[in-house]
Amino acid sequence: MEPMKLSEIMEAVGGVPLGSCDLDMLIREVGTDSRTIKKNTLFVPLSGEQFDGHEYIGDALLGGAVACFTGKVPETLLEGKAYIQVSDPLKALGALAKYYKSKYPVPVVAVTGSVGKTTTKDMLASVLGEKYEVLKTEGNYNNEVGLPLTLLRLSPKHELAVLELGMNHSGEIDYLSSLTEPDMVAITNIGDAHMENLGSREGILAAKCEIFNHAKPDAIALLNGDDALLRTLEGKPGIIWCGEGAHCRLQAQEIELVSGSHIHCEASSPKQRYTLDIPAIGKHMIYPTLFAIAAGEHFGLSAEQIQTGIARFAPTKMRMNILRRRNNITILDDAYNANPQSMRAAVEALDTMPEGFKIAILGDMFELGPLAPTLHRGVGEYLARTHVNALVAIGENARQIYDAAVEGGIGSARHFEDKAEALKEIGALLRPDAVLLVKASRGMHFEVITEHLKELTEAQD
Repeated sequence: MEPMKLSEIMEAVGGVPLGSCDLDMLIREVGTDSRTIKKNTLFVPLSGEQFDGHEYIGDALLGGAVACFTGKVPETLLEGKAYIQVSDPLKALGALAKYYKSKYPVPVVAVTGSVGKTTTKDMLASVLGEKYEVLKTEGNYNNEVGLPLTLLRLSPKHELAVLELGMNHSGEIDYLSSLTEPDMVAITNIGDAHMENLGSREGILAAKCEIFNHAKPDAIALLNGDDALLRTLEGKPGIIWCGEGAHCRLQAQEIELVSGSHIHCEASSPKQRYTLDIPAIGKHMIYPTLFAIAAGEHFGLSAEQIQTGIARFAPTKMRMNILRRRNNITILDDAYNANPQSMRAAVEALDTMPEGFKIAILGDMFELGPLAPTLHRGVGEYLARTHVNALVAIGENARQIYDAAVEGGIGSARHFEDKAEALKEIGALLRPDAVLLVKASRGMHFEVITEHLKELTEAQD
């Protein structure tokens, strides 16, 4: 964040100073965690169902923060610290981020969708970074807290921003879109994630399409042309369809998985034909790649810059990271999150790996509502039709994956109620040439599984 006077911040959020404040003090950073506060920071106390950040204002100010937002009038004010009263600290954070973004009006590419948001964001940033200084969303900073903090990282050096917009409920994408006002939007697909909150896939489509609510009037829309629900947007201005279908303006052909390490394919646009080696596995990787080509062409990159950016793509941690271990053992670490579509895509990637003993270690998928049993069974049924040799299912809902896979005739399967139970047995599955997929919803914390497998194996030189 570029330094801002407290008076400017106060005006941007409509705040009121409490007590005597030095409104000329410079704020160099905004923080929401009192445990990691740095000097010259403005602390924003956030609240949830089981916590109230106002209880930590004192800790933050004593820890180095020089100012804070507050939705409540504190009983005592620390001398030399500035308190800015606002109606809602979270909304004030968003208002500050929107104002700050207006000081650095770079083009914004906003990405949403049920599956592949982070991968698409990373691919877009990799390609566009060949010509521009790009600000991109880091980690999971894609919600009403993380997105404003990302916008506050803008600086005069940035020429373009690639931002990920996440959601759980309707209205969230609308709010995030209002902060970003995108020049280009990308929707990866419409799946079953958050079915519990949104009721149907049509409800999910409507929630994702809130991204258009605050987009620029001439915004370009990169959409998955092979997604049936997204295809209902046909006729909306500015759409560039991306996929395998003949109707797609950006089209992938001759898709081939090579040696379990990358994808080879041909891609074409009205401007150019590309021969690509995508450094990732899984057929679904064609979509972020096509989106990146479309964005690259729109923003004036050469074909060489686009191909170089694709070749330099590296996935975010725990998003289908390929971990090579000794004895030709491979771990596919896709443990960050899961829903039915991404689970099937990950299983497909495992299935298309070169010869080896293929093991799927799968856990519960959350926020699926009443359809959870059926959707978990669907993953098990799909798994049974592949060449995967063994299944380790972990969790209450994953029992449905296990049951369906066993009924479908998978060669070997085990079910465990929790990770602790599974960790005692997983080591017995390891053998030379094993390929292990690790995937579950974020709340299952399957990174513990990945770390255990790494401890049981040695890194390949």
